Amino acid sequence: MTSREALRSVAPRATTGNPIARAHMPGIPRPGEPGWPSRPSRPSIPGAPLIPGAPDRPLAPTPDPGPVPPTRVWLDPHADWQGKLYERLLAKRIVLASGLLDDDAASRLSAQLLTLDAEQEDPIRLELQNLRAELPAALAVMGILDVLRVPVRACASGEISGPALGVLASCPQRSGYPNASFVLAEPRLHLGGTVTAVTVREQQVTRMLDTLYFRLADVTGREVDEIRDDARRGRVLTTGQAIGYGLIQGQVSGSRPPVPGGPPRPGPAALTTAAPQSRAGRELGRGHAGGLDQIRSGNCPLYTLALNR
Repeated sequence: MTSREALRSVAPRATTGNPIARAHMPGIPRPGEPGWPSRPSRPSIPGAPLIPGAPDRPLAPTPDPGPVPPTRVWLDPHADWQGKLYERLLAKRIVLASGLLDDDAASRLSAQLLTLDAEQEDPIRLELQNLRAELPAALAVMGILDVLRVPVRACASGEISGPALGVLASCPQRSGYPNASFVLAEPRLHLGGTVTAVTVREQQVTRMLDTLYFRLADVTGREVDEIRDDARRGRVLTTGQAIGYGLIQGQVSGSRPPVPGGPPRPGPAALTTAAPQSRAGRELGRGHAGGLDQIRSGNCPLYTLALNR
């Protein structure tokens, strides 16, 4: 037996029952399949998707973008008009408070008041416009107003409602514009949590409400229960009624241009003040016509104080 015959006898023979397993590379057709024999393609880039019809070579790198053309930006010179206006008001010692008085607004308002109090000894004019306040924020500003060394003159315009009346009542001098309105109302609070937490929070809110009502009662000369009942009913007062109620001391009247040959021009503003404890003033606060008749007849003393801007 030759060497070739010996190798043939040792090598396994393929049979129909036990075919010989052969290795196969994916992408290359097997013998007998269409496209065989073929040239093996280049290996693709790892991670790159196979696109049908795309060349089997990496694409050319994308060129870097060129320089960005210069762009002209027009700046609005009046973009910061609100901040500049507030700075001019602060230079005149005028502080404006409007909208909702929350924790952030109370912090800014307190900072402005303390800054003006530390700079000079001149009075501060506090303008309250359509002011409504959260109860904790209003009490915080009330505490700041109590410790200021300089007098604060408050002028109310629009609608002043709820705890914001405590801010107004904390000012030594208080006045209202002709179309101002004052709403005695209880603040709305939403409490949540466990029964113990809600009970503790309710007691805290009750103490804060008592502080607010005691301040209003001290300023107006009325009973605390009367203030509380008016707040529960949501009583609305006009400027004249607020004077009789004792909430403000008078009404602000604007100045008019001088008339040629007439009397000299009055001051910037005048504050007409009525005695809050008089019976005529109380009747005016309740909207009775009798109080207005007494004021017209001269039975209710009136006096005028000049308000410096």
